[in-house]
Amino acid sequence: MQSKEKREVELVVISDVHLGTYGCRAEELLNYLRTIRPRTLILNGDIVDIWQFSKSYFPASHMKVIMYITKLLSRGTEVYYITGNHDELLRKFEGFSIGGLKVVNKLVLDLHGEPAWFFHGDVFDVTMEHSKWLAKLGGKGYDLLIMINTVVNWFGKRFGTGRISLSKRIKDSVKGAVKHINDFEGTVTDIAMQSGYRYVVCGHIHQPALKHVYSNDGRSVFYLNSGDWVENLSALEYQDGTWQIYKYADDPVAQKAADQHSEDAVDLAKMDHTSSVLFTAMRAEFAMKGVVLQ
Repeated sequence: MQSKEKREVELVVISDVHLGTYGCRAEELLNYLRTIRPRTLILNGDIVDIWQFSKSYFPASHMKVIMYITKLLSRGTEVYYITGNHDELLRKFEGFSIGGLKVVNKLVLDLHGEPAWFFHGDVFDVTMEHSKWLAKLGGKGYDLLIMINTVVNWFGKRFGTGRISLSKRIKDSVKGAVKHINDFEGTVTDIAMQSGYRYVVCGHIHQPALKHVYSNDGRSVFYLNSGDWVENLSALEYQDGTWQIYKYADDPVAQKAADQHSEDAVDLAKMDHTSSVLFTAMRAEFAMKGVVLQ
């Protein structure tokens, strides 16, 4: 696909890709990315599923997604990697920055004079009741929730009780799904309104959404969720002051995107410096999980 055919997009948000798992729809995501030229790309957590890494499963299509993102970096796209629960090992790199890439746990951007708060959402997994007042403490409260979730997950793994995940709870409890989603949305929008944000943008629960939420005292916030690339194949796009939910199923251009094996091939010798450093660092991190990236 020629560059002139790519759509210019001011801001794109994707989350819950779960690279390294059988459910990941990496080829479809790659087709979508090939059709756009984002000025800013926000990877809002659970992009790489470090929880479920298998030594025997990390196909070429998954690797191509990573490589294409490094290509976007080299072409001037600003990329924020917001850590989630399935890639929480990357939280130790918070504040890391190289080229146009920044690793963060949360993010606030000014969008045409209106503040937007971005985060993955897993910090509300511990309990909705207690996470709300902790998060209201501000930045330190939010960071404390991240630490609590990390510790709880560590103990869960060590003692065989498993890690916590709101998206999994929703899937496993059909009857409680609406309540889980409403509790999640109510918690994050309440905190966002009290903090003065115009937009609050999450992932985590695999439920794409875009809606205004109002409080009894007249305040409001725009709640958005980017969905996932396992079931919904969705993203968020922001252009000229307007948000929209992108759905791969409704995009015939992306569905017909030509395969570009030669462009996306993994070749360290031909990478620019930034891409090479990023790929090498990621390969070292994955090696800790026993995964060898060729």
